[in-house]
Amino acid sequence: MTELPEQLAEIRDDFHAIPDRERLHLLLEFSDELPEVPERYADVPFERVIECQSPVFITTEVVDGHVNMYAKAPAEAPTTRGFASILAQGLSGLTVDEVLAVPGDFPFDLGITQQVSPLRLNGMVGMLARVQRQVRDHLANA
Repeated sequence: MTELPEQLAEIRDDFHAIPDRERLHLLLEFSDELPEVPERYADVPFERVIECQSPVFITTEVVDGHVNMYAKAPAEAPTTRGFASILAQGLSGLTVDEVLAVPGDFPFDLGITQQVSPLRLNGMVGMLARVQRQVRDHLANA
């Protein structure tokens, strides 16, 4: 398995620690745990991730070399919310270098390719790519 920052590795390991048939349930649990967007982001434009079947919007901030990711996704899209939650919880607090080093195929490391369609997994890949691009943009504009 790919070397990942500790918090992402723990999430991946949680998926691998349970039987295949329970992994979709764990993803849905993550959807209930999508962190709230702070009030200071009420008027900040979020970027839509067009690779996702359901509408999901993300934004990032870089503070003192550390990344925070925020996402908005409707409750009616629990798979998308679950993916967004995994990334928000797994990437927030990491250093810029750690976020940029996360492999683009990380979503496939979760072991849910039998439970979730490739199209949905590609949506999560798109979310991760957007986060990494936004982080590079922050660095370029710093």
